[in-house]
Amino acid sequence: MPWRPKLRAQRFPIVFGVGTDPVKLGLVTSLARPGGNATGVNFFIQEIAAKRLALLHELAPKAVRVGVLVNPANASSAETTLQEIGEAARAIGLQILALNASTGGEIEAAFETLLHERAEALFVAGDPFFFSQPVQFAFLALRHGIPMAHSSREAVEAGALMSYAPDGTDMFRQVGVYTGQILKGAKPADLPVTQSTKFELVINLKTARALGLQVPDRLLALTDEVIE
Repeated sequence: MPWRPKLRAQRFPIVFGVGTDPVKLGLVTSLARPGGNATGVNFFIQEIAAKRLALLHELAPKAVRVGVLVNPANASSAETTLQEIGEAARAIGLQILALNASTGGEIEAAFETLLHERAEALFVAGDPFFFSQPVQFAFLALRHGIPMAHSSREAVEAGALMSYAPDGTDMFRQVGVYTGQILKGAKPADLPVTQSTKFELVINLKTARALGLQVPDRLLALTDEVIE
Protein backbone atom coordinates (compact mmCIF):
# COMPACT_ATOMS: atom_id res chain seq x y z
CA MET A 1 0.00 0.00 0.00
CA PRO A 2 1.45 3.42 -0.94
CA TRP A 3 2.35 5.79 1.88
CA ARG A 4 -0.02 8.71 2.43
CA PRO A 5 0.73 11.67 4.73
CA LYS A 6 -1.54 12.14 7.70
CA LEU A 7 -2.97 15.67 8.03
CA ARG A 8 -4.16 14.98 11.58
CA ALA A 9 -5.92 17.92 13.18
CA GLN A 10 -4.17 20.67 11.22
CA ARG A 11 -6.52 23.01 9.36
CA PHE A 12 -5.17 25.38 6.75
CA PRO A 13 -6.39 29.02 6.78
CA ILE A 14 -8.69 29.97 3.91
CA VAL A 15 -9.49 33.41 2.49
CA PHE A 16 -12.51 33.27 0.19
CA GLY A 17 -14.44 35.54 -2.14
CA VAL A 18 -17.99 34.26 -2.62
CA GLY A 19 -21.15 35.64 -4.19
CA THR A 20 -23.55 33.84 -1.83
CA ASP A 21 -24.03 34.26 1.91
CA PRO A 22 -21.04 32.39 3.42
CA VAL A 23 -23.12 31.48 6.48
CA LYS A 24 -25.63 29.67 4.26
CA LEU A 25 -22.73 27.98 2.47
CA GLY A 26 -21.41 26.73 5.82
CA LEU A 27 -18.06 28.49 5.44
CA VAL A 28 -18.42 30.51 8.66
CA THR A 29 -20.69 30.48 11.69
CA SER A 30 -21.39 34.22 11.44
CA LEU A 31 -20.11 37.23 9.49
CA ALA A 32 -18.84 39.07 12.57
CA ARG A 33 -17.26 36.01 14.16
CA PRO A 34 -16.26 33.44 11.51
CA GLY A 35 -15.25 31.03 14.24
CA GLY A 36 -13.13 28.66 12.15
CA ASN A 37 -10.25 28.56 9.71
CA ALA A 38 -11.95 30.64 6.97
CA THR A 39 -12.84 34.27 6.34
CA GLY A 40 -13.04 36.55 3.36
CA VAL A 41 -15.41 38.68 1.29
CA ASN A 42 -19.08 38.32 0.38
CA PHE A 43 -19.57 40.19 -2.89
CA PHE A 44 -23.37 40.00 -3.14
CA ILE A 45 -23.84 38.42 -6.57
CA GLN A 46 -27.22 37.03 -5.52
CA GLU A 47 -28.37 40.00 -3.48
CA ILE A 48 -27.98 42.57 -6.29
CA ALA A 49 -29.72 40.47 -8.95
CA ALA A 50 -33.03 42.31 -8.49
CA LYS A 51 -31.26 45.66 -8.87
CA ARG A 52 -29.65 44.50 -12.12
CA LEU A 53 -33.04 43.43 -13.46
CA ALA A 54 -34.52 46.84 -12.59
CA LEU A 55 -31.66 48.58 -14.42
CA LEU A 56 -32.22 46.39 -17.48
CA HIS A 57 -35.90 47.34 -17.37
CA GLU A 58 -34.98 51.04 -17.32
CA LEU A 59 -32.72 50.59 -20.33
CA ALA A 60 -35.19 48.46 -22.28
CA PRO A 61 -38.62 49.52 -20.96
CA LYS A 62 -40.54 47.93 -23.84
CA ALA A 63 -39.13 44.48 -23.06
CA VAL A 64 -41.84 42.77 -21.02
CA ARG A 65 -40.82 39.11 -21.46
CA VAL A 66 -37.31 38.57 -20.11
CA GLY A 67 -35.23 35.41 -20.32
CA VAL A 68 -33.31 34.50 -17.16
CA LEU A 69 -30.32 32.27 -17.84
CA VAL A 70 -29.02 30.14 -14.96
CA ASN A 71 -26.50 27.33 -14.68
CA PRO A 72 -28.20 24.09 -13.55
CA ALA A 73 -24.80 22.70 -12.56
CA ASN A 74 -24.80 25.35 -9.82
CA ALA A 75 -28.18 24.25 -8.50
CA SER A 76 -28.36 26.25 -5.26
CA SER A 77 -27.43 29.51 -6.95
CA ALA A 78 -29.75 28.85 -9.88
CA GLU A 79 -32.71 28.19 -7.59
CA THR A 80 -32.06 31.31 -5.53
CA THR A 81 -31.67 33.47 -8.63
CA LEU A 82 -34.91 32.27 -10.21
CA GLN A 83 -36.80 32.83 -6.96
CA GLU A 84 -35.45 36.34 -6.40
CA ILE A 85 -35.76 37.42 -10.03
CA GLY A 86 -39.28 36.00 -10.21
CA GLU A 87 -40.34 38.11 -7.24
CA ALA A 88 -38.58 41.21 -8.58
CA ALA A 89 -40.09 40.74 -12.04
CA ARG A 90 -43.64 40.49 -10.71
CA ALA A 91 -43.14 43.69 -8.74
CA ILE A 92 -42.35 45.67 -11.92
CA GLY A 93 -44.73 43.88 -14.26
CA LEU A 94 -42.29 41.65 -16.16
CA GLN A 95 -42.72 38.07 -17.33
CA ILE A 96 -39.86 35.59 -16.86
CA LEU A 97 -38.68 32.81 -19.15
CA ALA A 98 -36.29 30.44 -17.30
CA LEU A 99 -33.37 29.17 -19.39
CA ASN A 100 -30.57 26.74 -18.53
CA ALA A 101 -27.00 26.42 -19.77
CA SER A 102 -23.84 24.82 -18.42
CA THR A 103 -21.79 24.55 -21.67
CA GLY A 104 -21.00 26.82 -24.58
CA GLY A 105 -23.34 24.82 -26.81
CA GLU A 106 -26.15 25.19 -24.30
CA ILE A 107 -25.63 28.95 -24.21
CA GLU A 108 -26.20 29.04 -27.97
CA ALA A 109 -29.27 26.84 -27.58
CA ALA A 110 -30.59 29.16 -24.87
CA PHE A 111 -30.45 32.10 -27.27
CA GLU A 112 -32.35 30.08 -29.84
CA THR A 113 -35.02 29.30 -27.25
CA LEU A 114 -35.11 32.96 -26.26
CA LEU A 115 -35.90 33.93 -29.84
CA HIS A 116 -38.36 31.10 -30.38
CA GLU A 117 -40.29 32.06 -27.25
CA ARG A 118 -40.22 35.73 -28.29
CA ALA A 119 -38.49 37.00 -25.17
CA GLU A 120 -37.33 40.58 -25.61
CA ALA A 121 -34.34 40.79 -23.27
CA LEU A 122 -31.94 38.52 -21.39
CA PHE A 123 -30.77 38.53 -17.78
CA VAL A 124 -27.65 36.41 -17.22
CA ALA A 125 -27.24 35.11 -13.68
CA GLY A 126 -24.03 35.73 -11.78
CA ASP A 127 -22.25 32.40 -12.23
CA PRO A 128 -18.53 31.53 -12.52
CA PHE A 129 -19.07 29.70 -15.82
CA PHE A 130 -20.96 32.64 -17.31
CA PHE A 131 -18.18 34.98 -16.15
CA SER A 132 -15.76 32.94 -18.27
CA GLN A 133 -17.76 33.41 -21.50
CA PRO A 134 -18.07 37.20 -21.95
CA VAL A 135 -17.22 37.25 -25.65
CA GLN A 136 -19.65 34.46 -26.53
CA PHE A 137 -22.48 36.20 -24.69
CA ALA A 138 -21.73 39.57 -26.30
CA PHE A 139 -21.47 38.04 -29.79
CA LEU A 140 -24.77 36.19 -29.51
CA ALA A 141 -26.61 39.14 -27.98
CA LEU A 142 -25.38 41.47 -30.73
CA ARG A 143 -26.10 38.98 -33.50
CA HIS A 144 -29.67 38.48 -32.33
CA GLY A 145 -30.30 42.08 -31.25
CA ILE A 146 -31.01 41.18 -27.62
CA PRO A 147 -30.68 43.72 -24.78
CA MET A 148 -28.67 41.79 -22.20
CA ALA A 149 -27.74 42.41 -18.58
CA HIS A 150 -24.60 40.54 -17.53
CA SER A 151 -22.63 40.52 -14.28
CA SER A 152 -19.27 40.86 -16.07
CA ARG A 153 -17.99 44.20 -17.31
CA GLU A 154 -15.87 42.23 -19.80
CA ALA A 155 -19.09 41.20 -21.55
CA VAL A 156 -20.05 44.87 -21.90
CA GLU A 157 -16.60 45.73 -23.21
CA ALA A 158 -17.13 42.98 -25.80
CA GLY A 159 -20.50 44.45 -26.86
CA ALA A 160 -23.20 43.48 -24.35
CA LEU A 161 -25.62 46.23 -23.31
CA MET A 162 -24.94 46.51 -19.58
CA SER A 163 -23.53 45.01 -16.42
CA TYR A 164 -24.06 45.73 -12.76
CA ALA A 165 -21.85 43.95 -10.26
CA PRO A 166 -19.50 44.44 -7.32
CA ASP A 167 -16.21 46.15 -8.11
CA GLY A 168 -13.91 43.17 -8.70
CA THR A 169 -10.72 45.14 -8.08
CA ASP A 170 -11.94 46.28 -4.68
CA MET A 171 -13.08 42.76 -3.79
CA PHE A 172 -9.79 41.09 -4.63
CA ARG A 173 -7.87 43.88 -2.90
CA GLN A 174 -9.65 42.97 0.35
CA VAL A 175 -8.94 39.27 -0.22
CA GLY A 176 -5.27 40.22 -0.60
CA VAL A 177 -5.34 42.33 2.57
CA TYR A 178 -6.73 39.44 4.61
CA THR A 179 -4.24 37.01 3.08
CA GLY A 180 -1.40 39.31 4.08
CA GLN A 181 -2.71 39.64 7.64
CA ILE A 182 -2.99 35.86 8.01
CA LEU A 183 0.54 35.37 6.69
CA LYS A 184 1.66 37.78 9.43
CA GLY A 185 -0.05 35.67 12.09
CA ALA A 186 -3.68 36.76 12.25
CA LYS A 187 -6.31 34.04 12.69
CA PRO A 188 -9.23 33.79 10.25
CA ALA A 189 -11.60 33.37 13.21
CA ASP A 190 -10.68 36.90 14.35
CA LEU A 191 -11.22 38.58 10.97
CA PRO A 192 -14.90 39.36 10.28
CA VAL A 193 -16.23 38.61 6.82
CA THR A 194 -16.33 41.86 4.87
CA GLN A 195 -19.01 42.77 2.34
CA SER A 196 -18.70 44.59 -0.94
CA THR A 197 -19.62 48.26 -0.74
CA LYS A 198 -18.54 49.34 -4.24
CA PHE A 199 -20.67 48.38 -7.23
CA GLU A 200 -20.19 49.20 -10.90
CA LEU A 201 -22.79 50.03 -13.53
CA VAL A 202 -21.27 49.78 -17.01
CA ILE A 203 -23.28 50.60 -20.15
CA ASN A 204 -22.25 50.15 -23.77
CA LEU A 205 -23.70 53.23 -25.44
CA LYS A 206 -22.82 52.01 -28.93
CA THR A 207 -24.82 48.83 -28.34
CA ALA A 208 -27.73 50.83 -26.92
CA ARG A 209 -27.86 52.91 -30.10
CA ALA A 210 -27.66 49.78 -32.27
CA LEU A 211 -30.64 48.35 -30.36
CA GLY A 212 -32.59 51.59 -30.75
CA LEU A 213 -32.52 52.29 -27.01
CA GLN A 214 -32.33 55.73 -25.43
CA VAL A 215 -30.28 55.66 -22.22
CA PRO A 216 -32.06 57.82 -19.62
CA ASP A 217 -30.09 60.74 -18.22
CA ARG A 218 -30.63 59.33 -14.72
CA LEU A 219 -28.77 56.15 -15.64
CA LEU A 220 -25.99 58.04 -17.39
CA ALA A 221 -25.47 59.99 -14.18
CA LEU A 222 -25.23 56.75 -12.19
CA THR A 223 -23.02 54.92 -14.66
CA ASP A 224 -19.46 54.23 -13.56
CA GLU A 225 -18.28 53.70 -17.12
CA VAL A 226 -19.84 54.40 -20.50
CA ILE A 227 -18.38 52.47 -23.42
CA GLU A 228 -18.73 54.13 -26.80
